[in-house]
Amino acid sequence: MNKIPANVAPPAGPCCLVIFGASGDLTHRLLVPALYNLAAGGLLPDAFAIIGIARREMSNDAFRSDLAQALRRFAIRGIDERTTARLLARATYVNGDADDPSTYERLDRELAQVERACATGGNRLFYLATPPSAFAPISRHLGRSSIAREEDGAWRRLIVEKPFGTDLASAQALNRELLGLLEEHQIYRIDHYLGKETVQNILVLRFANGLFEPIWNRDHIDHVQITVAETLTVGRRGRFYDATGALRDMVPNHLFQLFSLVAMEPPSRFEAHAVRSEKAEALDAVHVPSEADALRDSVRAQYVAARVGDNEVEDYRRTADVAPDSTTETYVALKLMIDNWRWAGVPVLSPHWKGAQV
Repeated sequence: MNKIPANVAPPAGPCCLVIFGASGDLTHRLLVPALYNLAAGGLLPDAFAIIGIARREMSNDAFRSDLAQALRRFAIRGIDERTTARLLARATYVNGDADDPSTYERLDRELAQVERACATGGNRLFYLATPPSAFAPISRHLGRSSIAREEDGAWRRLIVEKPFGTDLASAQALNRELLGLLEEHQIYRIDHYLGKETVQNILVLRFANGLFEPIWNRDHIDHVQITVAETLTVGRRGRFYDATGALRDMVPNHLFQLFSLVAMEPPSRFEAHAVRSEKAEALDAVHVPSEADALRDSVRAQYVAARVGDNEVEDYRRTADVAPDSTTETYVALKLMIDNWRWAGVPVLSPHWKGAQV
């Protein structure tokens, strides 16, 4: 047996990763490169498989080719073809609608075949890389079938990506439904933005640096600006984006995660629950504005036809699946105030934009 160095993470245990929305943007841009990086780093087990689910008709070979093209387009490091071939050889495909019971019958049969062939031990990770409207139907089908039931020592997990609901009431309703179908330990509500290296480095910059932490307060900081500037347009995501907008797509998840890391107090220990608690305290200290203040301290806008770098960008309202009279914002900026001793009187500005803005 080869001994693993103390500073190297061991490979994960046997698992089958089931990706709902396997032909979509999230899968192509983030999941496929992330899986490749794990494979290249020796962090995927030999007993590993991928099952993709989407509405598009595709053979297994066509699905593998689609993933390979996405990897070559979006990978942030050089691609080793042998590693790519080993990873994608474990991928199979099931086509079907997320709210069609027959899709889950086909998935059940595919899981049985894959688990025998790849010896994944019945461990299943369900990743919902889908529009938010599909979260509840998919979870409902998984929870009511035996597909996501933990039995015979095998674990089952469900990963839900942001945005998690469209407002507080819908988020609470979705949470109640998920907990009525699965146990809390099976549900992972995640924000992929936290995987960015720069975001992870904020904690080190603040709390492991004797230069910055003593002056990280209102006595030395005039204002805080958290900016997320994208040159990408909406592209093929018109149907999703026009129903969501920049505010819901980015602010209460990505930007608020950054905000909470910048504003939080030092945690008692760098452990998940302690860090989460301090982040929640920072968010709870945000001043709740009046309606007049909210209108004064926020801006919404859309990008129009322009040139970004070497690319011509068409008007947002001319994008496929976007209403010609859409008022959905692609630019949003907020000014927030924090009611605590560290940040009293320090405005936090959070602009985000996609494409070329007006």
